Amino acid sequence: MTFPNDETGQVLAEMADAGIDLTVIHDVVFFHLFENKADAEAMLAHLTDTAPDMVVTLQPDETPNVWDVDCKVKMTPSYDGIVAQEAEFEQLAQKFKGYNDGWGIEA
Repeated sequence: MTFPNDETGQVLAEMADAGIDLTVIHDVVFFHLFENKADAEAMLAHLTDTAPDMVVTLQPDETPNVWDVDCKVKMTPSYDGIVAQEAEFEQLAQKFKGYNDGWGIEA
């Protein structure tokens, strides 16, 4: 498999090289950071209401006074799918004063 030469493509290439089968459904986790716990809780509540099948968790980040909202999506981790999902989450996180902080696969 070949992937575009950017961060997402590099991560997917590394996963493929490590033997992760990218042609099957995985739990892909998208990470979002917030400086205000209430903003993080608002995004969590929104996703709980609008995407009840998605697993969404909130926890403190390693950085003091920063909160993580992690969104677990079952999907085949294609380049286009990852990029599209990240863009959708980026717009949503911005509405709640947060921002994307990458993604990963639970393997």
